[in-house]
Amino acid sequence: MEKIYLNLNEAQKEAVQQVDGSILILAGAGSGKTKTITSRVAYLIQNGIPPSSILTLTFTNKAASEMRSRAISLLDEDISYMPLMCTFHKFGLLFLKFNMQYLNRPNSFVIIDTDDKKRIIKSFNTDLPIPLINSEISRFKNNLLTPEDAQNSAQMPNFKHIANIYKKYEEYLEQNNLVDFDDLLALPFKILDQNEELCKETSKRYQYIMVDEYQDTNDLQFKLLKKLSSQHNNLCVVGDDDQSIYGWRGANIKNILEFKDIFENTKVIKLTHNYRSTNNILKAANELIQNNRNRLGKKLIGTKEDGKEIDAIHHYDEMMESRDIASKIKKLILDGVDPRDIAVLYRINALSRSIEEGLNRAGVPYKMVGGLKFYERAEIKDLISYLRLIANPHDDFSLKRVINKPKRGLGKASVDKVLYSAFLNKTSVFTYITSHQEELEKEVSKKAFITLQEFAKNIEDLQNSIKESTYEFIDKLEDTFGIRKYYQTLPDSLDRITNIDEFYGLFRDFVLQHPDSLLDEFLNDIALQSDQDQIDERSISIMSIHASKGLEFEYLFVIGLEEGFFPLLGDGTDLEEERRLGYVAMTRAKKELTLSSSDSRYYKGKRTGLSKSRFLSECGATKGSLKIDRTTAYKKGTLVKHKIFGIGRVTEVSKVKRECKLTINFGGTTRGILASFVERI
Repeated sequence: MEKIYLNLNEAQKEAVQQVDGSILILAGAGSGKTKTITSRVAYLIQNGIPPSSILTLTFTNKAASEMRSRAISLLDEDISYMPLMCTFHKFGLLFLKFNMQYLNRPNSFVIIDTDDKKRIIKSFNTDLPIPLINSEISRFKNNLLTPEDAQNSAQMPNFKHIANIYKKYEEYLEQNNLVDFDDLLALPFKILDQNEELCKETSKRYQYIMVDEYQDTNDLQFKLLKKLSSQHNNLCVVGDDDQSIYGWRGANIKNILEFKDIFENTKVIKLTHNYRSTNNILKAANELIQNNRNRLGKKLIGTKEDGKEIDAIHHYDEMMESRDIASKIKKLILDGVDPRDIAVLYRINALSRSIEEGLNRAGVPYKMVGGLKFYERAEIKDLISYLRLIANPHDDFSLKRVINKPKRGLGKASVDKVLYSAFLNKTSVFTYITSHQEELEKEVSKKAFITLQEFAKNIEDLQNSIKESTYEFIDKLEDTFGIRKYYQTLPDSLDRITNIDEFYGLFRDFVLQHPDSLLDEFLNDIALQSDQDQIDERSISIMSIHASKGLEFEYLFVIGLEEGFFPLLGDGTDLEEERRLGYVAMTRAKKELTLSSSDSRYYKGKRTGLSKSRFLSECGATKGSLKIDRTTAYKKGTLVKHKIFGIGRVTEVSKVKRECKLTINFGGTTRGILASFVERI
């Protein structure tokens, strides 16, 4: 056992040696979570537990592979086979291969990816946005709703239509023996739920179950785990409630907060020794997160030196911010710091635009992690294509991209005919539409012909508009084509709309600074900004805070610490999850942490004055009174759910000291309840 116990602290050792029953290992940031999990797996095997009885579930293939190799390295002897260590979805796939017959389907099914799914949905000829339908079908499946359930619960016409498409989609999958990504969880649960003996047998096969990143599990994964552990209760979950940041994609923080209440006699072990960050960084992270009410409670304990104080920097606007940070990064690199040890984080993707430009101007190579560069995003490419087309209507490349985006009822067949005819006539597509009307009218439907003529006229009108007023031109572009409005209908609309507003603001700013400039000059300027030839492996990283989870850097810059940007505020946002995001961001830093704010940024297409983020004072980086606001998710009319009183509607919102008090009508009975005791529906 010496190899297993090597370099384990007392809390880690306790977690490793706890074998039976339900166990909750609260693993703080940088506390050696992976080491603890792999050591426990090795400990079980070394004590005679058959590897076939152990199941370890993770969220990524990379994590499963790393754990497998590390567990093997801790064993004294070679074993003929390893325990099953895989993602939830891989487990679902293996389970279905052995048990698909319980659904009267052969196990020769094929898994389809997201693109396949979208193509199938598109084949049903719907006018609704495909991403919206795709998202709703996933939601139905993760909530275990059948097509009939979806049809019965749909109230608005659009959602009734989506429910009908869901029915057709499910029939198509069954007829062609296909399963999608959501089925890999939903179908195993369905089989286990309908077959009690199989459920017992499966639970007995996997006597010891471990789950990594438990705070990221959704309701369906929780229900699946209950089935798998039903015969023994030997369920060990590892996670950190303070790092639960995926509520927007279905993760339910209550799974970890209420684990000890749901599973009897749960042993709770806290891993609080942090081996990553300096004491000053940990002090700030601890001070920030303690402002959250809904947490199990733990405090990170440092194992390193105090290090440098947190650096809170402030600027007039995002241009000055990006120049200053780029300059600081360039100095670090010149002083010998490896660029790979430096990163810049932001809460919303639109903020990447200014920092990208600052780094480009300073000649600092960077790579975008887990996302697209600002100018490579679909919505920004669409806008640039429209501007290029207005600057040069004969730009066929740009025209092809936007001729039916937003959708204007042009079928693929009609578009292909126009492109081919323009090719045969050796003209641009725009010229063919405007100068070969008789031929065009014979080739396409009357509706398509009218649409194409209207599209061409809109381009010509906007060409005249930009001559009259360059500054107001961008508003006319939006009024004419409704690009922002189109992206508002998509599931990830918040990010996309913020990016569009950032681009519109960028255009207006360019016009103000260069009043006599032409559209071509703006397009050339952003073409230079978006071209980064100097990229190499020795680059700094820029990314969203979500993408940074699990990573660490010696020198870290977090930008955009203003109210409305970080924390993100508004209907449906969760201030406590925003604060957990701040905690995750800060605990990525190992040696030095810089937090940046600005007096103003472009916001919703206009320059807006901003106030510093409450997180700066909450973590002790700046002086100022704490700003606790618990009303952002609730307003008059909001539907909420209480554990005892059920579902009610908020009739009044008020403050009681630092708490938010709600007056709620529960079916005729009005009660006053603190917001932290209800959940938004």
